Amino acid sequence: MAPQRSGTGRRQPVSSVGEGLGKVEVRLKWDPSPFGEPARHLDIVAATYSADDPHGRPEYIVHYDSRSPDGTINMTRHSQTGQGFGYVEVMVLEFDRLAAAYGRVVVGVVIHQDGGRRTFGDIHNAGVLVVQRYAELLADDFTQVADSTATTVAEFVRNGSGEWEMHEMIRGSDSDPVPFTLEMGRTRPRPGHTVEDRPAGTD
Repeated sequence: MAPQRSGTGRRQPVSSVGEGLGKVEVRLKWDPSPFGEPARHLDIVAATYSADDPHGRPEYIVHYDSRSPDGTINMTRHSQTGQGFGYVEVMVLEFDRLAAAYGRVVVGVVIHQDGGRRTFGDIHNAGVLVVQRYAELLADDFTQVADSTATTVAEFVRNGSGEWEMHEMIRGSDSDPVPFTLEMGRTRPRPGHTVEDRPAGTD
């Protein structure tokens, strides 16, 4: 079943595999600044929380300059300008290797404000894609957070069986990158936005 595009320009999540999430990629794209303007720099960030305190302070934060202590979450591609073809920044999350001590991971996107205030509405052709192997779990173009400088994208949590599942969580913020990473954990998904537990391609 193909993702359905909604009126806000985002596509609803499709299903994940029935055995829980394994290796997931979060991909980000945006157009470079016009000639003569400061570079537009966006970043994928991930905050990991303990199973005992899933909405408290993050145990660690992963971004372009920091990977997880055990190497299960890391950036495999990074851009400070948006130049390149397709998705120019990629974060890989290996949930099948994440220690049982961790129960929640929140992924977001931030816009650096070094060249003056910029929101997602100022960034051309921006988009985020979440995939597992060949299954597209979520795609969004940030239309609904056009006035924000940062946004959460998705949360990943362990279910009652100990398997990882994803919840869509597009929630805008006006925070700068550093405070935003500390606020991410307080965001919660709306009901009904869980990636369903059925094979991709089914109705």
